[in-house]
Amino acid sequence: MQINDFEVLGTALGQDASALPADGWLPAEVPGGVHEALLAAGRIEHPYWDRNEDGVRWIEEREWWFRTSFEGPAALAGHERALLAFLGLDTVVDLWLNGQPLGHHENMFRPAEFDVTGQLRPHNTLLLRFSPPLRGLQVPASATELYQRFRALVAGSVAGSAAGSDTGDTAREDAAASASQLRGLATGRRKPMFSWGWDFGPRVPSIGISRPVELRVQRTAALTGHHVRTAAIGADGSARVNVRVEADAFATDAPLTARVELASPSGRRTGVDLPLTDGTAHGSITVPDAQLWWTHDLGDPALYDVTITLLDGSARETVLDRTSDRVGLRMLTLDRGADPEGGRLFHFLLNGHPVFARGANWVPADMLISSVTADRIEDLVHLARDGGMNMLRVWGGGSYEQDAFYDACDAQGLLVWQDFMFACVDYPERDTALAAEVAKEAEYQVKRLRNHACLALWCGNNEVQAIHGVVYRDYEPGNWGHDFFHRVLPAAVAAFDGATPYWPGSPWGEDPDEGWMAVNGVRDGDRHAWEVWHGLTIGPDKPAFDSVGQSRHYRRYAEDRGKFISEFGIHAAPELATLRHWLPADQLHVHSPSFDHHNKDNPKDKHDAVLEIVTGLPDTIEQYVDFTMISQAEGLKFGVEHYRRRAPHCGGTLVWQFNDVWPGFSWSVIDHDLVPKASYHYLARAYAPLLASFRRNGDALELWLSNSGRTEVTADATVTVAGLDGTDHLRQDVTATLAPGASAAVWRASGLELTADRYAWVDSPDGAFPSNRLFFAEIKDIPFPEPELHVSARTSGPHTATLTVTAKGFAYFVHALTPAPGARFDLNYVDLRDGDSATLHVSGLPAGFDPASIEVRAWRSADGPAVDLP
Repeated sequence: MQINDFEVLGTALGQDASALPADGWLPAEVPGGVHEALLAAGRIEHPYWDRNEDGVRWIEEREWWFRTSFEGPAALAGHERALLAFLGLDTVVDLWLNGQPLGHHENMFRPAEFDVTGQLRPHNTLLLRFSPPLRGLQVPASATELYQRFRALVAGSVAGSAAGSDTGDTAREDAAASASQLRGLATGRRKPMFSWGWDFGPRVPSIGISRPVELRVQRTAALTGHHVRTAAIGADGSARVNVRVEADAFATDAPLTARVELASPSGRRTGVDLPLTDGTAHGSITVPDAQLWWTHDLGDPALYDVTITLLDGSARETVLDRTSDRVGLRMLTLDRGADPEGGRLFHFLLNGHPVFARGANWVPADMLISSVTADRIEDLVHLARDGGMNMLRVWGGGSYEQDAFYDACDAQGLLVWQDFMFACVDYPERDTALAAEVAKEAEYQVKRLRNHACLALWCGNNEVQAIHGVVYRDYEPGNWGHDFFHRVLPAAVAAFDGATPYWPGSPWGEDPDEGWMAVNGVRDGDRHAWEVWHGLTIGPDKPAFDSVGQSRHYRRYAEDRGKFISEFGIHAAPELATLRHWLPADQLHVHSPSFDHHNKDNPKDKHDAVLEIVTGLPDTIEQYVDFTMISQAEGLKFGVEHYRRRAPHCGGTLVWQFNDVWPGFSWSVIDHDLVPKASYHYLARAYAPLLASFRRNGDALELWLSNSGRTEVTADATVTVAGLDGTDHLRQDVTATLAPGASAAVWRASGLELTADRYAWVDSPDGAFPSNRLFFAEIKDIPFPEPELHVSARTSGPHTATLTVTAKGFAYFVHALTPAPGARFDLNYVDLRDGDSATLHVSGLPAGFDPASIEVRAWRSADGPAVDLP
């Protein structure tokens, strides 16, 4: 039974439970939190609107009481027990049942469960008090020292300082110092670190009942866990599946049996009966003609239904408990073999096939985590799949996701890189209470997620070793989390999973030739490529740049020789409709107070130095949206193409970041209103299983094919070097054969005149890969003609429409603006040559919507320019 209907009341600190007022309580939906209840009651303005973030700070400083009443079960028999389970409590909470203390809990990342067999009445009252989440904590000395040292390094970490200092250095140092104290303080609470603000989100720490509350009545014995994993795939197409079942026989000494049955997608059933000894049962099932689970780009993400029934062994038909699950039959390993280029590979192998990871970093879908619905999670995962992604990394500064996320990734065929929830600060591992919580949390989360087909990697943390290493130049054991990441967490993975690879942190590397810089090196492991955007260079050698903008420019991706790029990104504004939703009309101008408040990176004008090079500086907010979207989209396209050309030496790219925690300016490719930015559509094409891309070297040009599929590919391609006036200067047909997982140059030409008024174009006559192009100058320096766009619109269903856009003259950055909340385009932000057409399918339109009213724009288009260039 779920208990959902609660009320909430805020009080000053120290309120006695027995003296709570009878009136003034507000309805509170569970799962849900305090902010949501106050919003629903009209007591606060939305914290994301304008600058309201500061106006709700008081919420985290009060005590909040939740109360409810519920009917108890009928009188329990001697072989029955009742458990009250809180699957998520956020975060420091004391509980009372029927006026009696029930317990205390302060870890959002594991449930609180209480045996209430002797405490239930026919009518029951439940009371919870949430204390301020950081109350009673002190900043550990190790964290204070870390950030004092780190602050001293910040100013010197910006490359290109000889070209002039960045006006944001002071702001960046101050922001880092402030964040250091808050993050250090927060290490004592197992709560999402991003709650206290990050460079992509506000300080709006959620408080409340974050997951369902359940009353469970169990009889005689109960299933407590299971693990179903593929141990081997036979040459005959069969799969051997190992099974472990865990149970608690709390009211019987009789022998127990676990009946495990697998049902294939086609309905074929196989199973086994396993006797339990000391609460566990072990066995295996051979599944003939196994339907394997693949990522969606490599095959079918087939899932088997699993049913586990706990039977009384002395009366085989007596069912004591039953549970169900869905699993994928697959083998997944992490290949770290020698790389012929030098160093070691970092490749995932799925069913023996190399996977080039093409994806992004996932952050919580809202600051108010408790109220994120399963529908929103599933919608975001669908967007990732439709965007060509095959892996999402659950970032360690957020939260372990709700079940709907992993279920959706299983069903949609996406792998999950799962961080444990530690990020960007030293953790005081010698705090015995914290260490005990970490161990319990790890056991719970590993057991919870181990059966998911999507689970590809357990990762110890986000950037803890990287920051510690930069500051201290070593990774020696000490009171900073080393024991967590190198003993406690891997031990939990080994004991309770035993199949999924464990990785100490992201980034992490172990090549001795790179010394202390190996943690974010290029010869081993994964790396975070923040040279771009932040303009960073870590280490003694600081290259000289002509300007700060050049130090942050996406061309620097071409220098990266990393084995797996698990973070890299560029800022962009959300679509203008999203900004209008969350910023007052009088604040809709560049660097208005509300505008800058929604940009949590520092300095607020950081992107300007790059825009000055790529697009020119914007004068209006409309220009700012388009200019930043262009910079982000072109930059991520450039980076992904470079990394994919490096296959098999590079094993994957995970863009920072996929989604947003609030409607701000960030690195996301999907904004908070779930509107894809231009970069999402660029990535969808760059993430195609077969990619054609150009590489320029002076007056020479190369065409590369990158095959991330399972089979050899023979592809035809037509290469054109043309002028923007429509003149073809070179046109050649190319046929190439490429092995699975390979990337190679398949065409070269030199002595070409590659000027700003020309471009290279490649397309596939049979649609084997998306068309692609390369410009030979920055966007602002290309003399694009004034195109004419002819748009034909028709309704195709109650909520769908089709737009056909035809260009007269070359049209760059052709896109349709979102016409209504929830509307979505399958194709957008494209380039069209003279006479080319693109068909855009739009879904999610309101009933009766006229698709002819959808606005279509292009860079410098005569029919409604997105920008006015100088």
